[in-house]
Amino acid sequence: MPENIYGGDPLIPIAPPGFKSGFVGIIGRPNVGKSTLMNQLIGQKIAITSPVAQTTRNRLRGILSTPQAQIIFVDTPGIHKPHHQLGKVLVKNAQIAIDSVDVLLFVVDGTSEAGGGDRFVAELLERTNVPVILGINKIDQHLTSEVIEQSYSDLAANHPWTIAKFSALTGEGLDLLQTLLVDRLDPGPYYYPPDLVTDQPERFIMGELIREQILLHTREEVPHSVAVSIDQVEESSDITHILATVYVERSSQKGILIGKGGQMMKTIGIGAREQIQKLILGKVYIELFVKVQPKWRQSRTQLAELGYRVEE
Repeated sequence: MPENIYGGDPLIPIAPPGFKSGFVGIIGRPNVGKSTLMNQLIGQKIAITSPVAQTTRNRLRGILSTPQAQIIFVDTPGIHKPHHQLGKVLVKNAQIAIDSVDVLLFVVDGTSEAGGGDRFVAELLERTNVPVILGINKIDQHLTSEVIEQSYSDLAANHPWTIAKFSALTGEGLDLLQTLLVDRLDPGPYYYPPDLVTDQPERFIMGELIREQILLHTREEVPHSVAVSIDQVEESSDITHILATVYVERSSQKGILIGKGGQMMKTIGIGAREQIQKLILGKVYIELFVKVQPKWRQSRTQLAELGYRVEE
């Protein structure tokens, strides 16, 4: 059973001699496994995962505490060419993260050669003095060839980067990766209580888990047009009631989300309930509503109301 993400002891202990700590930015193009990697490293699901690209929308912090170190992972949105105001905010936040961490983990897909998106990220990293580890993910799929490996060796050739190979899905190679990350951190204090695994509010994680189910179950035309607002959370001794609104941009998308006889919304609600119950370690009842908010991704005001702001 996973730990409660908020832990029990609010006190931050004094770090022992030689203790290291710092922030590690996980960066890369969309859909290379950054969120899966962070979940695996901290040992609990706090970031949603999906076969749909550009799943991550906020800089999500995951916290890994060991007797020797505390690593705060910053999972960033995939860097891509933005097509709307939301995309611009996401990419801007990922770029800000590059210069606000102690170590950068540049994650790439080891099942395909380095492409234009990888080279674009590499160019962004040329402007920083932060240590970089080039992480080649998905080695469990056994599709990496000499040609693929050479393409990433070439990508790293003109940089003082260390290359690490691993599988975010199975955990293979992550012990070595963790050692490499800790080696590059400076001595420092505990930033958070050692039993905390994220600094995000519980409501934020709930909304993300609902959005994950939408990504998993709806057609391609829906996922990127969806935002979730947790409107109310009421806790009793035996169950937590959650009231949430799902925002879409078009009436046709609302119809898809609700489904025939409300079946799609029921499926989404069941999947989200199962995930949130793991999060809060208790029974959950979810009530979902769908609201059409035309062009919300183009509006700075609506983006801010839904929690999408450029990070400081």
